[in-house]
Amino acid sequence: MHIYREFTPLKNPDVFVVLDSVSNGFDYPIHNHPEFEINLVAGISGTRTVGDSTERYNGYDLVLLGPYLYHKWDGDEQQLQTNPSYRVITIQFAMDLFGASMFQKERFKKIRKLLEDARRGIKFDGKTFESAMKIMVSLTKDKGFANIIEFFQLLDLFSQSNDTTLLASEGFSPQSPRSDNNRIQIAYGYILKHFDNAELKMADVAALINMSESAFSHFFQKNVFKSFTQYLIDVRLGHACKLLLNTDENINQICFKSGFNNLANFNRLFKKYRACTPFEFRQHYLEKNEFNWANQITPWQFLPPKTLVRESIQPLAYSTRLLHF
Repeated sequence: MHIYREFTPLKNPDVFVVLDSVSNGFDYPIHNHPEFEINLVAGISGTRTVGDSTERYNGYDLVLLGPYLYHKWDGDEQQLQTNPSYRVITIQFAMDLFGASMFQKERFKKIRKLLEDARRGIKFDGKTFESAMKIMVSLTKDKGFANIIEFFQLLDLFSQSNDTTLLASEGFSPQSPRSDNNRIQIAYGYILKHFDNAELKMADVAALINMSESAFSHFFQKNVFKSFTQYLIDVRLGHACKLLLNTDENINQICFKSGFNNLANFNRLFKKYRACTPFEFRQHYLEKNEFNWANQITPWQFLPPKTLVRESIQPLAYSTRLLHF
């Protein structure tokens, strides 16, 4: 399946850019880009695709996306036909923005953790959404350096929020979560390195950190809030989903490359946790990704993968209001 690359309007001098769109439609494909993105949708319902997660949103949606994470929003067809007034505000910033030494200081620790978690996509609800929406609307007005301060206030709000949900599964964007407990770090790292081995057992990981199976089982549940078996299934299914989208390999090949030891078990678990078969999952994404990129509204904004891209074919103009900060 083609995952389209978006070429964002972010330039080297920018701290971030804001794209402000009113009732502009959702006619674009599933895509990704190397920039972080904060996307606010207000005034319409529909479906949101982030990684291997497809969920419905009702009336509003607010998500922080990490670099190269697949995403797409759709609006309800019936609502779109009535010409509703809705708004989409998007903020994009470079993945190396926080690479400077100042941002390695202790005060930025929570924001750095936030950006690490964003690799799976983070949805914000409740009071966080209400406060963030006010800041994002304010950011559509150019107030000079005050916009930079508001941008950091927005990230600080996100970093302290408990109104959050991670979207893509653990195996889709695998990374070893940070923890003050070195033993759980070792366990995470070992699982993420060896999950594609169908012979991987809890005893292997327990022995690695000098614990009995029983003690490790309780230790893992306490730190990860799910059993070792459930975590391993989640990682394997997430990886399988990525292969279904990224490759043309058949389902049998993907089954064994993801660490499952037989096709029947793979299909059963996929159906249980994804509410569809692997074939249906792939077909669903293919249908959502139909897009005539030659006729896109913004010239050269999206290109198929592995296309040779030069500066001369960057977007000439954007169909939304654009602000550089």
